[in-house]
Amino acid sequence: MEWLSNIVGDTNNILWTYCIITLLIAAGLYFSFGTKFVQIRLFPEMFRLIVEKREGDSGVSPFQAFTISAASRVGTGNITGVALAIGVGGPGAVFWMWIIAILGMATAFIESTLAQVYKVKDGDTFRGGPAYYMEKALGQRKLGVIFGILLTLSFGFIFNAVQSNTIATSVGEAFNINPTIIGIILVVLTAMIIFGGVHRIVKVTQVLVPVMAVFYLAVALFVIVTNLTEIPAVFKLIFTEAFGLQEAAGGAIGAAIMQGVRRGLFSNEAGMGSVPNAAATANTSHPAKQGLVQSLGVFFDTIMICSATAFIIILAGLYNTGESNGIILTQNSLAVHVGGWAPYFIAISIIFFAFSSIVGNYYYGESNIEFMNAHKSWMFVYRILVLAMVMFGSLAQVELVWNLADLFMGLMAIINITIILLLGKIAFQVLDDFTMQRNAGKNPVFYAKSIPTLKNTDCWEEDR
Repeated sequence: MEWLSNIVGDTNNILWTYCIITLLIAAGLYFSFGTKFVQIRLFPEMFRLIVEKREGDSGVSPFQAFTISAASRVGTGNITGVALAIGVGGPGAVFWMWIIAILGMATAFIESTLAQVYKVKDGDTFRGGPAYYMEKALGQRKLGVIFGILLTLSFGFIFNAVQSNTIATSVGEAFNINPTIIGIILVVLTAMIIFGGVHRIVKVTQVLVPVMAVFYLAVALFVIVTNLTEIPAVFKLIFTEAFGLQEAAGGAIGAAIMQGVRRGLFSNEAGMGSVPNAAATANTSHPAKQGLVQSLGVFFDTIMICSATAFIIILAGLYNTGESNGIILTQNSLAVHVGGWAPYFIAISIIFFAFSSIVGNYYYGESNIEFMNAHKSWMFVYRILVLAMVMFGSLAQVELVWNLADLFMGLMAIINITIILLLGKIAFQVLDDFTMQRNAGKNPVFYAKSIPTLKNTDCWEEDR
């Protein structure tokens, strides 16, 4: 596999990273101004909408759609990815994670709203995503197929290998278990869920996601409270190193930016075109509602979970020891605060975080295989290959897996952001319709005729 690692490593260079950074920031700024900073203006509304009841009997509730996307978002990027970013780029990388998250909240609103506008009915569920709005809004089915293939390869295979790789590393280190045994257990558990369809996936994610988040944030809060006097110094360190204001950090500003953006994007997925696949499953009265819910998902993932990991690591002060293996750095940092049980807690957290991601990632691929109208036998083949990649990730070298993830992440972001930039004005109009009804004291309900130029919207006709 050395040849493959070299190829991926060459692609994953400074120019490539800065191209992605520029595109992400430009899109985030455009969507922020275009929506009048919806991520700030309607932030309180997001919390109300996340617990809103499902409209009708089809699809899933807004909260369930949120947990599917959160299952994919909240994974190794929140523990391993943050540690890698700080270990290589220093504390300044955290600032750039925050920037990408704040701008990404607007981007997430746009892509998830578009996914709702162009979703389709599939039995008693809905499905949609970038491949669907590429076909329905732009008439570019071939591009949709290309994106669908890329997303299936990325999430079903590469990203799931990242998740299983981190589980094997963390659990193996903490409990001294052979990676092969860990891989076999993961394969069996994954098979039990993915062969049960979207409803079984929802049942798993709506339990795993809240439980894992509450426990992890509780431990992080304990660390912060017990080090409360050090918090101002942590913020100062993050800001000064983000801009190279300290002499020692001056030469590392590029590394801070690159690591912060790369790991931030891998964690919250804003702009990648993955989350819209989950957003489309929700049965809601207005597309903007799910756009707001998924915008909150970026805040939840990066500003809350990733920051929790960052504070644990920075307060421990071990990030400048040369240890760049993300999971080990996180485990050792937490041990400074809570003692010898830290590796076991991180290992258990990783099991919850990463396993839920495997389930969520799988669904993204399933939705896109359905878009391509592949024969049903292909779905069985896809599931078998997903299980094979889970096993492969448990045994692979971490550098190869992470480099592949970065490469595919960048390719997806370039395609999806280009498309949503073209379609952004539709989402702006949908948001205006939502805001107008909300300001009038109504429960916003959307109809396709509200936007005269809108076409190919299967689920938003008057008689739905």
